Amino acid sequence: MRSFLFVGDSMTIGCPGDFTWRYRMWQHLEATLHGAYRIVGPRSALYDPASAAPTSHAYGAEDFPAPARRHLAGWGEGWLHMAPAIRAAVTASGADTVLVSLGLIDLGFYTNATQTAANLDLFLTEARAANPYVRIAVHPVIPNIRAERDAPFAAECARFNELLAKTVADRDEARSPLVLATPHPTYDIRTDTYDGTHPGPTGEHKLAAAFADSMHQAWDLGGAYSLHHEFA
Repeated sequence: MRSFLFVGDSMTIGCPGDFTWRYRMWQHLEATLHGAYRIVGPRSALYDPASAAPTSHAYGAEDFPAPARRHLAGWGEGWLHMAPAIRAAVTASGADTVLVSLGLIDLGFYTNATQTAANLDLFLTEARAANPYVRIAVHPVIPNIRAERDAPFAAECARFNELLAKTVADRDEARSPLVLATPHPTYDIRTDTYDGTHPGPTGEHKLAAAFADSMHQAWDLGGAYSLHHEFA
């Protein structure tokens, strides 16, 4: 039975009223793995702007079961924060498949592309220290409004995505495979986000599709996302 751990920043944890791409992935796993999986992680809440803390459980979908809400995501957290946390999370949860969407926060507030890549490398080392057979899928830094307005920031995002692709290729190994998720070809910050950064319903579907299709193609795990969902 596969054990999935979702790792991310504000685009993964979500806010009150969000469905989250984690919900869309849960729907996909239900449709393709037919219960032969579990979703794990040390957290389950949404970030509540009113309290400036992860204190909300007001997901947009009432049918999202509590066990499937588990994750390792945090508002304002990036590779810098998750690299020291991933070993304990994998050890405690028994995760064997990790889906990661990080980097925007790092590059925007904490580290440059080279420093962020070093934290990515540490993250992989720590995850494998907890489970030498862990599978990890990583999504590149997603398009966002700041990159359209801030040329130096856009250059750092592009540079990190290059380093990410190289790291995934260099550190891939048979017993612990890595895959770089391919962003959905129609992802558009004007229609797929509600503020130029955070995904709305269609963006959530497209993030989930990027992971689902990459796992299916690389590892023959699950099925193609388009077979089971239409973008609402």
